[in-house]
Amino acid sequence: MVQITMPLTDLAHFVKQPAKFDCLKQPEVLVLESLEASTFHIIALIIFICAILHTLSVHKIHNWARELERKGSHDRAHKHRHRSGLVQTLYFLSEVEIVFGVWVIPLFLVITYFYGRSIALDYINTRDYTEALFVVVILVLTGTRPIVRLAERLTAQIAKMLGNSVSAWWVTLLTIGPVLGSFITEVGSMALIALLLGRQFYKHHPSQKLAYATIALLFVNVSVGGILTNFASPAVLILSHSWHWTNTDVFLDFGWKAILGILLSNFVYRLYFHKEFTHLNNKHKATGSTFTQLSHESAKPIPLWVTTVNILFIVWSVATSHYPAIFIASFILFLGFYHSTRIHQYALHLIRPMMVGLFLAGLVIHGGLQGWWVITIFQKLSPLGVMGMAMSLTAFNDNASISYLATLIPDWGHLYQYAVFTGVVAGGGLTVIANAPNPAGYFILKKYFDKGINPIKLFVAALIPTLILYAIFFFFGPVTFS
Repeated sequence: MVQITMPLTDLAHFVKQPAKFDCLKQPEVLVLESLEASTFHIIALIIFICAILHTLSVHKIHNWARELERKGSHDRAHKHRHRSGLVQTLYFLSEVEIVFGVWVIPLFLVITYFYGRSIALDYINTRDYTEALFVVVILVLTGTRPIVRLAERLTAQIAKMLGNSVSAWWVTLLTIGPVLGSFITEVGSMALIALLLGRQFYKHHPSQKLAYATIALLFVNVSVGGILTNFASPAVLILSHSWHWTNTDVFLDFGWKAILGILLSNFVYRLYFHKEFTHLNNKHKATGSTFTQLSHESAKPIPLWVTTVNILFIVWSVATSHYPAIFIASFILFLGFYHSTRIHQYALHLIRPMMVGLFLAGLVIHGGLQGWWVITIFQKLSPLGVMGMAMSLTAFNDNASISYLATLIPDWGHLYQYAVFTGVVAGGGLTVIANAPNPAGYFILKKYFDKGINPIKLFVAALIPTLILYAIFFFFGPVTFS
């Protein structure tokens, strides 16, 4: 049997032009990668919807597990052992990062049933997992003590100029941090901002309403903060490569509008929560604590050369982010450096970054089979409709996946390209699965929410900044577009 080693993009082209690929015309592969609906595609869509519903329900599953655990503690030993197995299973299923990986299992079985084990393995093996692998590496690198300490000092200087209050830190992190994502990648920016928000804002126990507004702004701002360049955002990376956008094109068409949207969104929420910020500022001032005073462990001096080497590892990983063999080999080298400088580092935690990578890998596998309906919808809409639909679909299918599927539509003009790109980046903060870096911020900050992060509350909180960006991209778009 011939092994198919092409990504969906190439396979879509040979579906349309089979004469160029006579040696690969296997009916089962053509149907699997087809952009037309079939019984298999309907089932794959149902599985994908189940995965989305699972993602939206993880907080309820977690609460269920906690309630069973509480009740089980009052039962006899035998019953407790019986329930503990169920509780552990529910806790496992309540981890949002494993959702799409778990639902790959039934998808694999369905592909095997329709086309055989070889085709199922071939499909999964030919997906592009570069982004998922890179997320694992960059999460570990940006979470090291020298990097967190450096970022905290830099933001502290800006926050100090703004008054060194709770609100000053909030504004600084949600304005400067996302823009940095255009240079250290969105994933790196998300990890750093989330860590610092936890240290300098969430530790002051804001109301749950403000807590949701903050994480919503974080997700939305990071989604658009990475589009000042053509390499930092997964969505812009895909589209700039396919549509030949330079850094200048990206900044002039989108970047400055993103900055305007970030500033306006932050201003609106800062104004709305004015009274609470005043309370938090006064409370902080009354305690006499200082933001720049770190814990005893992190206050130990870090040699400049250690910080420099850590930065170089990040820069090198970003520069080679398209070449997994290189940045993974570099990461292994970093592990050796880490062990030799452990006295200046935090404890290395790989489990969570790897789970985030699993989340994205699962999304890539599922998303590769959704082109038949996404592309059909796009082709029937006006540019304005494409912008709104791209924003809506992004909430449930990841903006990188939607961007990737959009490249399959031939001969799209500038208006449609503008519409789909602005739609996917504007909608990148609506849910935890809307943008690749969101799971990283989710797992760092979820401990600050009483009952976990409720996806509905997150969606509602993110809706206002999303609509602000939608309006900015619309009114400052091409003349014929607006």
